Amino acid sequence: MNTPNPTTSTVEPKPPSGFRTVLRYTGIPVSWLDKRPKLPSRNWLIFLSVTSSVTGYFIYDRRECRRIKQHYIDLVKEQGNEPVDALAWPRKVTVYGAKWPGDEDYKQATKYFRKYVKPILVAAAVDFELISGKRFGDVAELVADDIRKRRRIDLGVDPIPDIAKTLPTYKPPEELAKHRLQGGIVIIGRPTLKEFMAGLKKGWTDPLDNVDHEEVLARELESDGHFDEPEEPSDDPSVSPGPKLTAPSAQNSPVFSPLQMRSPSTSTKLKSTIPDTINVPPLTIPPVPPLLLVPFTNHIGISQIPIMIWEWFNRRHEVRAGAEAGYRLVVNCSRPIIPPMEEPKTMFADITTPQATVSQGDLDFDKEAEKWYKNSLSKFTSEIEKARNKYYDNLPAALATARELARGVREPTKEEVNNPPPTEVELRAERMKKELRWRRDVAGWDIVKPQQKVVWDDRFRDALRIFTDHRDEKVSSL
Repeated sequence: MNTPNPTTSTVEPKPPSGFRTVLRYTGIPVSWLDKRPKLPSRNWLIFLSVTSSVTGYFIYDRRECRRIKQHYIDLVKEQGNEPVDALAWPRKVTVYGAKWPGDEDYKQATKYFRKYVKPILVAAAVDFELISGKRFGDVAELVADDIRKRRRIDLGVDPIPDIAKTLPTYKPPEELAKHRLQGGIVIIGRPTLKEFMAGLKKGWTDPLDNVDHEEVLARELESDGHFDEPEEPSDDPSVSPGPKLTAPSAQNSPVFSPLQMRSPSTSTKLKSTIPDTINVPPLTIPPVPPLLLVPFTNHIGISQIPIMIWEWFNRRHEVRAGAEAGYRLVVNCSRPIIPPMEEPKTMFADITTPQATVSQGDLDFDKEAEKWYKNSLSKFTSEIEKARNKYYDNLPAALATARELARGVREPTKEEVNNPPPTEVELRAERMKKELRWRRDVAGWDIVKPQQKVVWDDRFRDALRIFTDHRDEKVSSL
């Protein structure tokens, strides 16, 4: 008979704790309660380390953005809390944002201002007016037209209406000019600087006459012959073709000129009604509100996607740049503009190697941004010329169809009934619209293209000032 070994004894299992008993009755599997934690696998460690690093860097960047923005808001909010009179005009600045070359969204420059510069101005109670250029050259035209209007008012060509003088908010032109000098002009990016300087020179150089560009273009397009009636050959072979009779030209005989027949007073309209003594460019230019130059680069294209990703994780640099620009404007500390240096002229410049580029002073602002333009922009002018040639190649057929249907030469086809072709009047209007857009685009591109320097006039030397940094302990400690 076997007897149990006294050395071996059965160990009774340890009763589960109350916490494990409660969790077991909640439906959690018992195996989960006995599972001991262990290190993740190699792949999981790589995944968790990468995602946590990227997420942490993103959170740090956005936290720094909020901190920098709030720091500069705290510096200027005391100015925004100052009491003012009910009829007093707040300090106001004008913001110009030109279209970035190669981007169909023409508001990218003004979006940059709204996101990074505007919060500082709002905290300081500085009013602003946004002006965006939809196409190349729009900002230059707006600046030139605004200067021309002010010149006409200052010289008495366009008097101020009497009803405007009765308003309680009316201020004489002298006070308005003084108020504008207390504000400023914000230039977003290098394309905007080029267009602004071109418009500034054009506004202070061109005559004061109000020119209707569409009327001038229509007068020019009338004589190119694209809408002339084609000559029909004679069906009678017995009639010998005689010498071709040409109508007298407008220069030799104004009686038969189409322009003279349509409007006998055309020659008088071309004459300026402004006296020559005041319709000349001034020798000096009055002071212009100080300029705030805000660097701006718009990265577009597949090749620049890595830079876009890097910028998305480093927004704090753009927030700091925009906040510093807004703070310079609020503090209102400016200096005279640094004019470009004169290029030395050598006797054998045509055969000698070109020397180093001459410094353009403040006109070299944000010049490095031009290297990010798309390469396809080098064909901008040639593409417009190609589109123009294609349009004029298809114009005779469309014009012939419009004239045949208008004169009843033939009946319209079923397709022409469902989709009526344009009439001759519509074709003329379409051509005017296309020519106006093509010419403005080419003229605007000639201003902002990288090969073109910023326009300069020696009269700007004493009229322009630039907002500069105002260093203090609060800003330097950031």
